[in-house]
Amino acid sequence: MSYSTEQIRNVALAGHPGAGKTILFEALLHAGGALQAAGTIERGNTVSDHDPIEKERGHSIDAAIASTDHAGIHVNLIDTPGYPDFRGPTLSALAAVETVAIVVDAETGIAYGTHRMMEHAKGRRLCRVIVVNKIDHAGADLAGLLEELRATFGNEVLPLNLPAEGGSKVVDCFGRSEGDSDLGPVADWHQKIIDQVVEVNETVMDHYLDLGEEGLSGEELHDAFEQCLREGHLVPVCFVSARSGVGVKELLGIAETLFPHPGEANAPPFLKGSGSDATPVECKPDPEAHVIADVFKVVNDPFVGKLGIFRVYQGTVKKDTQLFIDDGKKPFKVGHLFKLKGKDHVEVDRAIPGDIAAVAKIDDLHFDAVLHDSHAEDHIHLAPLDFPKPMFGLAVTAASKGQEQKLANALHKMAEEDPCFTIEHESETNETVIRGLSDLHLRIHLDKLKDRHGVQVDTRPPRIAYRETVGGKAEGHYRHKKQTGGAGQFGEVFLRIEPLPRGGGFEFVDQVKGGTIPGQFLPAVEKGVRQVLGSGAVAGYPMQDVRVIVYDGKHHPVDSKEVAFVAAGKKAFLEAVSKARPQVLEPIVDLDVHAPEQHMGDISGGLASKRARIHGTDATKGGEIVVKAQVPLSELEGYAAELKSVTAGRGRYALDFSHYEPVPAQVQQKLVEAYKPRHDED
Repeated sequence: MSYSTEQIRNVALAGHPGAGKTILFEALLHAGGALQAAGTIERGNTVSDHDPIEKERGHSIDAAIASTDHAGIHVNLIDTPGYPDFRGPTLSALAAVETVAIVVDAETGIAYGTHRMMEHAKGRRLCRVIVVNKIDHAGADLAGLLEELRATFGNEVLPLNLPAEGGSKVVDCFGRSEGDSDLGPVADWHQKIIDQVVEVNETVMDHYLDLGEEGLSGEELHDAFEQCLREGHLVPVCFVSARSGVGVKELLGIAETLFPHPGEANAPPFLKGSGSDATPVECKPDPEAHVIADVFKVVNDPFVGKLGIFRVYQGTVKKDTQLFIDDGKKPFKVGHLFKLKGKDHVEVDRAIPGDIAAVAKIDDLHFDAVLHDSHAEDHIHLAPLDFPKPMFGLAVTAASKGQEQKLANALHKMAEEDPCFTIEHESETNETVIRGLSDLHLRIHLDKLKDRHGVQVDTRPPRIAYRETVGGKAEGHYRHKKQTGGAGQFGEVFLRIEPLPRGGGFEFVDQVKGGTIPGQFLPAVEKGVRQVLGSGAVAGYPMQDVRVIVYDGKHHPVDSKEVAFVAAGKKAFLEAVSKARPQVLEPIVDLDVHAPEQHMGDISGGLASKRARIHGTDATKGGEIVVKAQVPLSELEGYAAELKSVTAGRGRYALDFSHYEPVPAQVQQKLVEAYKPRHDED
């Protein structure tokens, strides 16, 4: 099918694990004609869960992309993982779509993942649609669920169709106003939708009040509906059964007539420049304009090499196009251009504004790279996504000698694919530490290391990422003087230090008057201070949240050298820190524990013993609880095994970094006593 931007619909399927996103993905592709038969998780033949690890575990661990042409529209679908452990691929997908379909299990109802994805989609100003799946299951209370959805997310939640005849079919309640459903007369819900839609636009409201619904043109109603979606004034609900196919074609029909195309949705948040100087950039879905595209996913495919999957926002990408990556000066040639169907790649000639496509074998591609065909688009980037900070860590070493480089290459490839998986090298302990969102997240990556890359590793808990800071103001002074027979070394520094607000980082302030320290030596003073910042002053951990003010000093016209002021700055800073109530800070994480309800007492008691602050619990219809707490990261070593034991393997948890705060005095004393200074004593 040849299509225009106005015929494209980009939709991500998101929501709680087990809601049926992958099966709905299959059903939509089948209904649209892209598949002759829908696959199943049980048979391991779905388009999206094609990775052997996904087949073995029976759930998605990465986002999958496929498209279908139906009734004059081209639908790009993205199936995203439900488990919070794999939020990286899920949040990345939000950068590529206009509409997020949040799938809800009709039996278990609103779950923690439902709340999370509603919040993420709203934060990105995306159109939200709730898809209630499994409507033909015997235990589904659809009337109660719709009431709960409206109570939880607001009266803007309204059904576009309704289940009928026990969930064996659905009936339209947006385009028609007669008939019955399992949830009451169609007319009642039809009127609620019309009232909600017309009030968003004064002109449409005036026409409606003057002439009634019959006086509204189809175009007026569509434009008002699309505006409601874009502004979050309407969150439609669609009822389906992905396994039986009930409501699936109707959902495609709703996408065709009511979902926004790339030219109708909220403009993507592109910026030019960085930091406070960044300014908004308008991207227009004009096929003749300069190309602007964003890489939202990277896959290291064993057959085609590195695959960069991108969304086109402006211009047309064609085979043989020359494109720049970010601010690079050397373009690459688009030798092959692909559309994706799960693991399969279909070669195409062009990708127009709004479309999703991929290029292969371009080594410089990376997540969030901006592709463009003119240097006028240098320094442009999408507003960054708010990814959770990976806090769960493991130190890894190659199990076999000689595989260190192979391990490094494999870890680099995996970090390219997952924005919530990072690699750190701790120089002080010579540890390679991988970090992710949970124990499960890292175990999946360890499986990938073994299965995909043929590397086995030994693991151990990493050194906790403590930090140091100061609790008060103090002054420091040091005179560095050496005479070695020839030219000597001389430098004297007076400085003050004071704490910055948590997260304030480091500030170096020059208040030297009268040239007592010549300007050329001030960078050396800062260098000495930064040596302590890197290695720590009291417990061997990096320092943060401190301001250093250099206000006086002395120099010698012959003997003053850079090395002298480095040493003087370092020792003056160490003296000031020792008098400024030095503190060791520990990372505090937000912890969400999911487990069967009967284990709540054991979980709460276990967390209380770990200096946790429990903020509350949520119950789900599926008999699960979610315990929310803040816990020092150091207390969670071995928690995966503990939780597994307490819940008979049915518990899981996810971490988000929250903040740093001072450790208890007895903990700080132990860390200080264990510290063996690594910096020079000169």
